[in-house]
Amino acid sequence: MSPETATTSTKTALGHLRVLDLTRVLAGPWCAQNLADLGAEVIKVERPGAGDDTRSWGPPYLRDEDGANTSEAAYYLTANRGKLAITVDIATAQGQQIIRELAAQSDVVLENYKVGQLAKYGLDYNSLKQIKPDLIYCSITGFGQEGPYAARAGYDFIVQGMGGFMSLTGERDDQPGGGPQKAGVAIADLMTGMYATIAVMAALSHRDRTGEGQYIDMALLDVQVAMLANMNMNYLTTGVAPQRWGNAHANIVPYQTFATSDGHIIVAAGNDSQYKKFVQIGGRPELADDARFSSNPARVQHREQLIPLLAEMVKLKTKQEWITLLEQAGVPCGPINRLNEVFDDPQVKARQMQISLPHPSAGSAPLVASPMKLSATPVSYRNAPPLLGQHTEQILSDILHYDAAHIAELRAQKVI
Repeated sequence: MSPETATTSTKTALGHLRVLDLTRVLAGPWCAQNLADLGAEVIKVERPGAGDDTRSWGPPYLRDEDGANTSEAAYYLTANRGKLAITVDIATAQGQQIIRELAAQSDVVLENYKVGQLAKYGLDYNSLKQIKPDLIYCSITGFGQEGPYAARAGYDFIVQGMGGFMSLTGERDDQPGGGPQKAGVAIADLMTGMYATIAVMAALSHRDRTGEGQYIDMALLDVQVAMLANMNMNYLTTGVAPQRWGNAHANIVPYQTFATSDGHIIVAAGNDSQYKKFVQIGGRPELADDARFSSNPARVQHREQLIPLLAEMVKLKTKQEWITLLEQAGVPCGPINRLNEVFDDPQVKARQMQISLPHPSAGSAPLVASPMKLSATPVSYRNAPPLLGQHTEQILSDILHYDAAHIAELRAQKVI
């Protein structure tokens, strides 16, 4: 099946909303892209001549139909589809006025500037709510608006370390290659974008009921701490900081990777019945009868004795033999796919997770679909991530009703 060519949905959940996106890099743009996918009109504001930092975070870059690189880095394409793009120099009085006029006609403002930076331009929440009392204003920073670290710049990698994630991720210290490890993607940024999306939607629901706007203070460190889930509770209920388990699980055994005769598989036996089927398929049914291994708490306690026995058992079959037999028995399992295998997977294809959108310089842009599947108001893919300033004249003319002479003057003065 070829990648789906995305089209605009005529019925969207958020088509009545306008979002002014003053964010760049990943956390803020990820939130804004979610809102755009759900139908909101999102206006991305960038610096003239430079734009979002991620536009130049390459290679790789999007290639045109002749195979030549365009100006759009793959990283930028990650989080900016469905948006309109305008360039505005907010350090100028005229640029600030443009932002104020756009905010006055918007439902939501998103920003991820350093704490206090927008206040000097009169573009902070307290300033903008004077002209738009029901405005939802979401600030995304590394450490929040108060506290001893509030003035620090926030970077995902650093937050993964500070927030405890890297103390839980990586091979065990007593194993070869043991030590702290970051995630393969910027999870603190991405999860902050997701939490920000939820917070914005909650604030909009409150506004629709009461007419009251509000301020949202999102911090990467807060999100990183919150998302540690059961590991947080393992610590809080015992006072003992959890250790790294590599590809194993702190509370479930066996729940990890195993080497087969020709590769690796993941086995996630979440209950005793699944474990029993696993060892029966492997020709070792006695491992289910052994009192040390007959229940999950016992298996966790005797992990060091059990895992070598299971590892020896798994090596006797190929990866595909194991997956076929375990799937037939209802034991959760799976391969470890590279991304070429991911996008070639029949389930990923069936879910239409790769899309293509027309692109002004590349002809088309391959993109990853939103995972949100809504029956009545499906996500809307209106346009590929925009070129720098692609819609500047359109926005100033259609929304702010600037005439051509005024726009030309702003451009001559490098305000836009």
